[in-house]
Parts: sequence; C-alpha cells; structure tokens
Amino acid sequence: MNFAVHPDKVIYLDHNATTPVHPDVLEAMLPYLREYYGNPSSAYRFGSQIRRAIDNARQQVAALIGCEPREILFTGCGTESNNATLASALLADRDRQQIVTTSVEHSAIVKHADTLARRGHPVTLLPVNSPGQLDLDAVRAALSEETALLSVMWANNETGTIFPVKELAEIAAEKGVPFHTDAVQAAGKIPLRVSDLPVRFLSLSGHKLQCPKGIGALFVSARARFHPYFIGGGQEGGRRGGTENVAGIVAFGKAAEIALAHLEAHAAHVQALRDTFEQTLLSALPDGAVNGDPSSRLPNTSSLRFEGADAEAVLVLLDKEGVCASAGSACTTGSLNPSHVLTAMGLTTDQARSTLRFSFGPSNTPEEVRLAADIVAAAVTRVRSLRAPGPVAIHTQADR
Repeated sequence: MNFAVHPDKVIYLDHNATTPVHPDVLEAMLPYLREYYGNPSSAYRFGSQIRRAIDNARQQVAALIGCEPREILFTGCGTESNNATLASALLADRDRQQIVTTSVEHSAIVKHADTLARRGHPVTLLPVNSPGQLDLDAVRAALSEETALLSVMWANNETGTIFPVKELAEIAAEKGVPFHTDAVQAAGKIPLRVSDLPVRFLSLSGHKLQCPKGIGALFVSARARFHPYFIGGGQEGGRRGGTENVAGIVAFGKAAEIALAHLEAHAAHVQALRDTFEQTLLSALPDGAVNGDPSSRLPNTSSLRFEGADAEAVLVLLDKEGVCASAGSACTTGSLNPSHVLTAMGLTTDQARSTLRFSFGPSNTPEEVRLAADIVAAAVTRVRSLRAPGPVAIHTQADR
C-alpha cells in the first residue's frame, strides 16, 4: 500500500489527538495476535495463560494512576469510559438524576450530557473564566441531593488547563456526590494517584499513551456503585460484557508501564519543547496569545491564537509543509462551529477560529520544533495577507 505522506517527512505536533505506537508496546502485543489467540474466558490452560496476561496489564495500568488492580476495567476507548460512567450514575439512584459537569469537557461528556438533557434529565454546565478555570463556590452551589454525578476533566484536551481535581473531589464528597474525572489527556503527562483522593471514577484511553487505538480503561473505586454499560458474558468481573481485546489490553499495560517509568523525564522534555516553540513563534508574531491557564497546564500543550489568520487556512499551509497540528480537538476538527471550549472561555467566534493547538511528545526534537515554529509563523503571515486564502507557497527562514 502506498501512503501519500511518509512519516519521516512529517513534523508531528498533534500528540493530544493520538500518539505513535511505542516499539516496545508493539512487541508486547504481537504474540497475542499470533500465537496466543485463545479466549481468556476458556477453562483450559491455553486460555488461562492469556487471562494472566490481562491480569498483568491490569496491574500495570493500576500502577499508572495509583489504584488497586481490581479497580480497573478495560473498555474500548475513553468515550466508552465516559459514557459508561454517566449511564451508571443515573441508574445508581433513581432519586438522583442531575448531571453536573463543565462547559469545556470533551465532546464525549458534553454531547452525552446534551442528549440526557433532551431526554429530560437535569444537566448543569458550569462556566469557566478566561483562563478556563472553575469557580469552586459555583461548583459547590450546583450540587444537591438530586445530583447523580459531578464530572470534571483532569486536564483540558484543547488548552491543557489542569483542573484542581483534589479540591473538586473533596467538594463532591462533602455533598455526598460521586466524582468522575476524564483523565484521558492527563495520564502519562502529570502524576496521578487516585488512592489519595475521593475520586470514584476515572477515564483513560490507550492511544494517548503510545498505544494502538481501540482500547481504554475505567477506574471504578471499590467504594463506588457501578452498573455495567455493556451487558453480556460477565467479563471484567461482570462490569463490562464482551470478549476482551487481549492484544490491546496487553499493549495498554505496557504503554502504562513505560509512561510511569519515564513520567518525569518525558514531562521535562515536552515542556522544554513547548516553551521553545512558543518563545520562537511569539517572537516572530508578538501579537499572538496563549489560551488557557499559564500557571496550571499540561507540559506538552500549546493553544495559540493569531487573530486575523483563519486556523483552517493556516492548517492547509502547514499540511503542505508536513507539519501536523489542529484547530482544537481532533474529534471536532472540520466542524463549522467554533470550539465550544474556547467560546466558553470568553473568546469571540473569530478568536476561536484563529486558534491552533500544538501538542508535543517524547519523539519530538528541539530542531524540528524550531523549524515548525518558523513554518507556522510564515503560514500565519501569509494567511493574514490574503483576503481569500487559497493554495499558496510559503517560505521558511531555512529557505533564506
């Protein structure tokens, strides 16, 4: 099969959308696609040894977030983990049917909440301020005896803003409300330890951690009530029916092990890349601005706006130069509507549509980051100079 763009010719700065598979992760999963193909629910030894591989992966994922292995159940993706949590919360207590979440959650929460609201469930979307942070007093006031769940992401996928999960979980506990956090973007980038917090549910996704797509996980506290979203053969301790994706689970376990072992080093590496990128780019375009909370954001994430430069037009030019970035969440790219995250933070439609998201990973280098900043600066300048952006040539500093 021929590919239009070879990875060697790409500067990939969209790690919040997905990540390349780590070679050690691929090696770990291959035996479970080749030799060890048995069903882990089988009674014979060929199946039980595969069951042990799943148990080992469960321990590895549990170590990443600081919980007991029995509190991890494997899912198909982060979206399923989020949806399963909301659905379970509404079944846990028929007198508690209100969902409280934020206006800047991932679409897997926001759109599910919107669907629930249209079905008659009371839903409260908490506002954020300009850096994308919550008013904790407003959170406290929104919770009541009718609240089934408070769901707040650990870190925002578009801006990288990190929420005060400890304080939020404690507020929920004070009110007797279960707390869920979508940690899909936070895992592997900042330390997570749920055993120290009154968190009841936490969502993860493997493909954000150098693992193949199609595998996720959900932390369900041993103290939480949980109703299965998928009902079938009783796999995952009766919490998620369906034959397990063994190769994906093994891969997720290995990816979690690698992420935990290199957490500090990778965080320092990507933060240095991000800072170099922002400093280089904003020196060339001093009227650019950083979206999000500068004092509390993921080390790898940069949301930058360049007013007067349509982000989609800039991305076309970046693509021609082999630079991969996004205008926001990969799940909403191509939408005619501006980012709900950015507009919730108070940005105008034009400001939101002039925002680009760059997210860095362990494989990025300082050299390609500096080159990318140069290419972005040239692309933004070119788009600003055109009333109707079209196919154009751009030149970087390296050309001069």
